[in-house]
Amino acid sequence: MKISELAKAAGAPKETIHFYIREGLLPKPRKKARNVAEYDDSYIERIKYIKELQDKHFLPLSEIKKIVKRWNKGSPVQGAVLQLQSEYFSAVERLLPGEIKGEENFRKATGLSENWLVRMEEWGVITPETIDGEKVYSQDDVSLGKVICDMDRVGLGPKDGFEPGALREYKEDFKVLTSRGNKYFFDALWEKVDDESFHARAQQGMEIMSIFYYHLYRKLAKQTFAEEMEKRRSESSQ
Repeated sequence: MKISELAKAAGAPKETIHFYIREGLLPKPRKKARNVAEYDDSYIERIKYIKELQDKHFLPLSEIKKIVKRWNKGSPVQGAVLQLQSEYFSAVERLLPGEIKGEENFRKATGLSENWLVRMEEWGVITPETIDGEKVYSQDDVSLGKVICDMDRVGLGPKDGFEPGALREYKEDFKVLTSRGNKYFFDALWEKVDDESFHARAQQGMEIMSIFYYHLYRKLAKQTFAEEMEKRRSESSQ
C-alpha cells in the first residue's frame, strides 16, 4: 500500500510515519521507484502499537525503541513493555483504560454518579468530545473518573470533610502549569524546525513531562506533608 493508505489505516499522519522510520521505530519500506515506497500490513500493527505505548503508557520514544528492538529480535513484546514501565509506574498506575462512548457507559466504567459527572464536566475536569451526537470520553477522562471515585472510597471524599471544589482548583492550577510549559516549548522551537520535527518533539515532550509531573508531585507531596505535620505539632504544643 502507499503511505497515504497506510496513514489512513493506521490513524497516523504521514509526517509521523516518516518520523518513525527515520528514528528506527519502523523498518525502511521497499522502494518501487525513487519517490514511491510500498508498505505491507505489518506497518499498521507496528504504528498502532507505538501510538499505544505513547498514548496509553506515556513511554518516551527512547524507551519505545528498546521495545521495538526486542520485538525485532523475537522477544515477547508484552514482557518488554512491562519491564520498561516498571521503571516509571506501579502496576496499578499502568492499568489505563481506553476511550468510552456515551455517558451511561462512562458511569458504569468509572462508578461516577450522574450528578458528579455533570459537576466534573461543568468544572472542566472531565471534557468529553461530541462525535455524531454522542459524547466520547478519552482515556484520560476515564482514568480521572475512576480516580475521583477511588478518592471517596479511601476516605478523601465530601463525606469525610474534603471540599470537592478543590478538584476544580487543581484543574485550574495544572492548566496554568501546562500552558506555561507549552509557551516555553513554542518559544524554543516555533518556526525554527520543520512541522514534522515540531509535532514529534511536542509528543515526546508531553510524554516525558507527564512522567516528570507525576514523580515531582509525589516528591513534593511527601515533603510538604512532613512540613505541615511538624507545623501542626508545633502549634499544638504551644
